[in-house]
Amino acid sequence: MKKQHNVSIIKASGEVMPFYSERLKRSLLKAGASEAQADTIILQVQEKLYNGISTKKIYQQAFQLLKNSSRPVAAKYKLRRAIMELGPSGFPFEKYVAEIFRRKGYSVQTGKIVQGDCVKHEVDVIAEKENRYLMIECKFHNQTGIACDVKIPLYINSRFKDLEAKWKTLPEHNNRSYEAWVVTNTRFTADAAQYGICAGLNLLGWDYPANDSLNKQIDALSLYPVTCLTALSKNEKQNLLNEQVILCKQITSDKQLLRHAGISEARINLVMNEATQLCTA
Repeated sequence: MKKQHNVSIIKASGEVMPFYSERLKRSLLKAGASEAQADTIILQVQEKLYNGISTKKIYQQAFQLLKNSSRPVAAKYKLRRAIMELGPSGFPFEKYVAEIFRRKGYSVQTGKIVQGDCVKHEVDVIAEKENRYLMIECKFHNQTGIACDVKIPLYINSRFKDLEAKWKTLPEHNNRSYEAWVVTNTRFTADAAQYGICAGLNLLGWDYPANDSLNKQIDALSLYPVTCLTALSKNEKQNLLNEQVILCKQITSDKQLLRHAGISEARINLVMNEATQLCTA
């Protein structure tokens, strides 16, 4: 892996590490940048490197350069941070996760109060398909550098066991199989992943599991949040979220949603074009 010599960078976690140009290139290519675009951006980023620069600052520089050459690619490059912008309450993230499962053929319910064997529980998402019945808990973080540690799957598994015990006594639940899911927009610690495997929990997060992670599912389904869009201001994004407009796909099928969010006619086509290109890339 190619290293930029004598330059140390600081990750969001506070960890200090060398700058590796190949890591930046992989992230740019993954977002859809061409080899030429990626190489040009890396050269320009390298010119501004200094010891102690944060990974956030490097990201901002690369994002701005990418935005200047291709808005849809910049929007995809922003995906991880765009999901964090769904906060701070986490409620839009629950809706977002529900939509992922809906697009995979599940019927879904959100924010439902369910009686367990011992106590009642509020379940973020319940998803059902054929005989599969899923309890899905969403753990949202609006800052980088925060991981989902083992306490979270431990807690969720105890809630699931209480619900499962009750469900198994109900006639309408005959022949159903039950699954507990933990979905987060960040990473799982090694202990959390190990516990999930051992306890039979389904964990879905950033880059986890490796072959079917949250980000890979989003790309496969083209379910990009409106917060990805570079043509929208922060206030306009918030207006859309307030109207329960979470997905770019919603915008591409209904221009009126943008008008309701206060976006001027002069800019609506710019936003529509970016959203359409992002969802069809």
